[in-house]
Amino acid sequence: MMTPAMLTIGGARSALIAQSGRMCNRHGLVAGATGTGKTVTLQTLAEGFSRMGTPVFAVDVKGDLSGIAVAGSPHPKIDERLAKIPLPGYRQQPCPTLFWDMDGKNGSPVRTTISEMGPLLLGNLLELNDTQTGVLYAGFDLADDQGLLLLDLKDLRALLAWMGENAGSLRSEYGNITGASLGAIQRRLLVLEEQGAERFFGEPALQLADLMHTDFSGRGVVSLFDAGRLIHNAPRLYAAFLLWLLSELFEQLPEAGDPPAPKLVLFFDEAHLLFSGAPKPLLDKIEQVVRLIRSKGVGVYFVTQNPMDLPDDVLGQLGLKVQHALRAFTPKDQKSIRAVAASFVTNPLFHTADAVTTLGIGEALVSVMGDDGRPQPVQQTLIAPPEGRIGPISDDERNAVMQRAPIRGRYDATMDRQSAYEMLKQRAETAQTAETQRLKELEAEKNQRQAQRRQPAGGRRRQTAGEAMIKSAARSIGSTIGRQIIRGVLGSIFGKR
Repeated sequence: MMTPAMLTIGGARSALIAQSGRMCNRHGLVAGATGTGKTVTLQTLAEGFSRMGTPVFAVDVKGDLSGIAVAGSPHPKIDERLAKIPLPGYRQQPCPTLFWDMDGKNGSPVRTTISEMGPLLLGNLLELNDTQTGVLYAGFDLADDQGLLLLDLKDLRALLAWMGENAGSLRSEYGNITGASLGAIQRRLLVLEEQGAERFFGEPALQLADLMHTDFSGRGVVSLFDAGRLIHNAPRLYAAFLLWLLSELFEQLPEAGDPPAPKLVLFFDEAHLLFSGAPKPLLDKIEQVVRLIRSKGVGVYFVTQNPMDLPDDVLGQLGLKVQHALRAFTPKDQKSIRAVAASFVTNPLFHTADAVTTLGIGEALVSVMGDDGRPQPVQQTLIAPPEGRIGPISDDERNAVMQRAPIRGRYDATMDRQSAYEMLKQRAETAQTAETQRLKELEAEKNQRQAQRRQPAGGRRRQTAGEAMIKSAARSIGSTIGRQIIRGVLGSIFGKR
């Protein structure tokens, strides 16, 4: 009988392939070509962690993982697989499940704030160059110094506009802030807004504790994040969210020592998007967090078509590896297959490079970590069938699960408390009031002087018509400039220009 702190992956030659829960925060990989069974493997692993008492956060790209929320049904294919793999205690049952969705349509809304995202991830999300990223860093420093909360996109836009209007006075402390850089950032924010990011940035922000529940029986709750729209329409926003989640877990969770099972497991599908186009400083940060977060009891499992899509420094940190079939159509494919085979500890019973091209659907090459922390020789394995439904659930079934969720309604209504936008608006209004008062005082002084000039004075020469015209024009020009300054202070922030 398997102990609860064991993760069962499948079986080979009537023997189970499993990994100790104590080794499951050493991260992992699920890879293979489209249609080879990665999604079913991901579901099997997620269910295994749930039974272990470990909460799971998994990206659901096509909705196929949603079947984990309801019990599976008998099927000849499942019976055939069970006849080949001895699975003690197997029964078809649902997992406790929460649904999340950035758009709030297929699950509870997911949000974070601009401040929590930070300038490094935000600069990558906006595809800024080094100069523009430097200006963004200056903006975050300025917001901290001025006590300005950056919660949503309008806060950031207001801050950037205020920086532009005060660039001269800010230069000595925050460096050169050019209008060209500010304009470029503002334009990228417009593109981001068109991709739906205004729904992601704001409050209430996602609380990490809501991803780390267990149910009344001690099973870990599986959180499914609907990412289909994001991956296709806003892949950088998708990557930024996952990297933010990873960094927040690293910063907020306490050290866990060596737990018998992970405190949380993350499955990141389309994992190559996390690293594609990322600048070197961000890649270094990602690799550092992946290396250190396991001490917080968090396991990260990357799901991708080809493991070579991941940086070498990340691949070298992955313990559990599940490799589904790869196809060798080109010399590049053949080179990749040789590299994949070389990443496993060889098994004398078969040739790894040949086996990876001939695997059937639901078969995989699996390498687990032994209790001593060393990778074990690769095994050719049949993946265990899931206990939940294979494939998506209906909208009615999804809604029923969402209605029973303990977080129901917690994130539905947005908040808009006082932050940078409101604070800068108030400053501008105060400045406008002061300027209006100053102009009134100047007008009163002018009227007083005119009244004095109209009084008869002995020996005083009356001004000529030409002199009066010149003075009147000068006053008119001065008044016009004053009005333009007022519009300049307000217009570029609040759209009144």
